[in-house]
Amino acid sequence: MSVKKLLMFWEVGQHINSIVLENKRATYGKKILTELAAKLVTKHGNSFSERNLYRMTLFAERFPDNIILTELAAKLSWSHITELLPLKTDEARMYYAQDAVARNYGTKELRRQISRKAFERREIANTELSEASSVPFNVFKDPYLLDLFGLKENFIEADLEKAILVELEAFLLEFGHGFTFVERQKRMIIDGEDIVLDLLCSTTEY
Repeated sequence: MSVKKLLMFWEVGQHINSIVLENKRATYGKKILTELAAKLVTKHGNSFSERNLYRMTLFAERFPDNIILTELAAKLSWSHITELLPLKTDEARMYYAQDAVARNYGTKELRRQISRKAFERREIANTELSEASSVPFNVFKDPYLLDLFGLKENFIEADLEKAILVELEAFLLEFGHGFTFVERQKRMIIDGEDIVLDLLCSTTEY
């Protein structure tokens, strides 16, 4: 679908909301959409079915910023938009929309990200971090499934760091020949400074 057609769907939704329904979800609204859809389908095809007209009204209502909309329309299809409409908050819709644009997600992958609650998990991860934390907010962009590490609720940053390093250690050991895991939390003196290395590894050329 072209950008022009997607923006047209938004304009149709905006017109229905403001002119036809007068920005009200009146009891007669469904009847109006049914009658309007019947006329539009006859003249312009199934793109203007009653279900799609309803989606267009939601589209205009939930993406009111024309500037942002134009940017998203250049990358997203109507199928992307219909996946975003059921989301409950503006924040979630914008997160998934912008993530889909940035990562060039198809509809199937966008649906998968929504089903695995990528936005909600990122928000949960952020709540576990304090302002003084060395881990930046929104660092879990894809976001990692923290329950994979077996962490309990209200874990502290040190617990998260330890869990990640344990998983990295196991992963690095899978490399086998030519790569050696030496030690975790290795204390060393470098240029007269006492430091602790999270992971110390070595390689051997054959």
